[in-house]
Amino acid sequence: MVVVSQSVTQSVHCINPDCPRPFPQPWGNKFCSGCGAVLQLNNRYVPLQRLGVGGFAAIYTVWDLQEQTEKVLKVLVEMSPKALQLFEQEAAVLVSLKHPGVPKVEPNSYFLVNLGNPPERLLPCLVMEKINGQTLQDVLNDYPEGCPENSVLDWIYQAAEILQELHYLGIIHRDLKPSNLMLREGTGQLVAIDFGGAKQIGSMPVKFQSHSTRLISPGYSPPEQIVGEAVGPAADFYALGRTMIQLLAGQDLADLEDPQTGEFRWRNHVAVSPTLADLLDEMVRLDPQQRPTTAADIQQRLVPYSRARRQFASPAPSFSQALTKATETAKEVSTGAIATCGQGITGLVRFVFRLVTSIVLACLDTTWEMALGGIGAALGAAAGFALINWTVVGDRFAALLSLHWSQILPEIPIVVWRELLLFACAGLGTAWGLTEAGGFGQKKRRLIAGITGILGYSLGWFIWQVSVSSVPAVGLKGLWLVWKASVSYKTADGLLAMVTAVTVAFMVLGLGLPSHYLVHGLVAAAGTSAVFGGLVWLQVLPPDDLVHIFSFSTATVSDFIYSVAFFGLLGVTVGFWLGVSYYLLVPVLRWFGWR
Repeated sequence: MVVVSQSVTQSVHCINPDCPRPFPQPWGNKFCSGCGAVLQLNNRYVPLQRLGVGGFAAIYTVWDLQEQTEKVLKVLVEMSPKALQLFEQEAAVLVSLKHPGVPKVEPNSYFLVNLGNPPERLLPCLVMEKINGQTLQDVLNDYPEGCPENSVLDWIYQAAEILQELHYLGIIHRDLKPSNLMLREGTGQLVAIDFGGAKQIGSMPVKFQSHSTRLISPGYSPPEQIVGEAVGPAADFYALGRTMIQLLAGQDLADLEDPQTGEFRWRNHVAVSPTLADLLDEMVRLDPQQRPTTAADIQQRLVPYSRARRQFASPAPSFSQALTKATETAKEVSTGAIATCGQGITGLVRFVFRLVTSIVLACLDTTWEMALGGIGAALGAAAGFALINWTVVGDRFAALLSLHWSQILPEIPIVVWRELLLFACAGLGTAWGLTEAGGFGQKKRRLIAGITGILGYSLGWFIWQVSVSSVPAVGLKGLWLVWKASVSYKTADGLLAMVTAVTVAFMVLGLGLPSHYLVHGLVAAAGTSAVFGGLVWLQVLPPDDLVHIFSFSTATVSDFIYSVAFFGLLGVTVGFWLGVSYYLLVPVLRWFGWR
């Protein structure tokens, strides 16, 4: 015999979207009298009432015959491949989450219902915990002048807790807004709902991800999500920030934008603490690299206000209720030490795991950049060497530049213009290699990177020529011998370090790095120049051998190998120092507040 709570209606609702008379159906019927569709879903759930239709799905209240409780059923009614993919994705995400801020979904809660008319028509279904309470959109409707700051502070803190769990599992919600955030009735626990647009980012760096499916909620979606780029945790921070600003202001987000400039100006409409205002401004910045790095960062900045919870009016408890509460409190105290210890150990394990994971991913990202940077540099150098030694291009290029240079600066004689092509090709190959690696959050600006790579390496070659061309023109090799005889090895390593620094700094500025361009350029230039200056100083790269890079008297195999190895090592070194800058120095600067 089926047992059902007296509070549950005795009528059943058919979930067939084409049913001519879906409601009411008598309780106990196995099949719909209007269309013949099954009414007891998965031999467990009985649909009671349709709550609404949104997006691709219809929402129902169902009675769980096994647990004797009400739950929510989501039925996919739009059968396009993309809608089915998003629906299955939502089911997989919710099953993997075990957090009070997310509706609970059991492993077998996703299933297909065969309507039987027409034959084999299947409806994907997902059953989840029913959250009783208001959405933040409902709360906003009750506060047209804006919600209290204390309440908003608590909602941000709770939302950050939820996002920390999601992002830890590699999940981006992508659709945070007031209607997708609920407050549990009685407790005020914030709950994120509607994971249909959630994105599994996995554990690999951004460069290995394809572009995201476009899911846009106007006013809340960040720019990178709107244009279809790959999104990260910062996308959720942007949406959360815009949501909380709307709750504070009590106005539509469009009304907070300057109609002339389009600039988002909300602080004139709301009186809040500077700490909260500064945090929200940072969360809604257009550049994702300028938003908070993690949800833990947001929580840390809200620590002084973390538990400033808004007190909702409620009836005074009876004596029996107070006694029951006291008993429960006593039980909690008796197990509090154990629970606290367990939470501490769990937190420590999570911290260590995240730290190790971050270090491993940073090392993989940097190694990938070093590898492609070195390969690109080596290929570019090889192409340049072949161009100037095994074709007529080098001679014609040298003749053309020699003619014009003698008319511009005759007092600085340069007679070996062919090697400029080698440096230009090596710079192009290095820049393209670093760009194709796609690490460090950079955009693939191949054209700009290629141009700055060519110009940077050409400038480095020119500085070298000017430095050694201070005597009458007797050929670069003769100039090198005169210069070598008149200076020490210390001067040689200093000159190479200076040339390398200029070369690298100019090229790095053209890479599509997300922010702190000058910092990355200076760190890569200083680090790379220090390495190569040190190699000369230690005689690992003797000054005598540099003639193989700046002048080739013969196109020998040893010259070819030496030039390819030199530029390949240069590309690897640049990739390494970019990793140091991106993963070590810039986070420290962000921590000190330099945006």
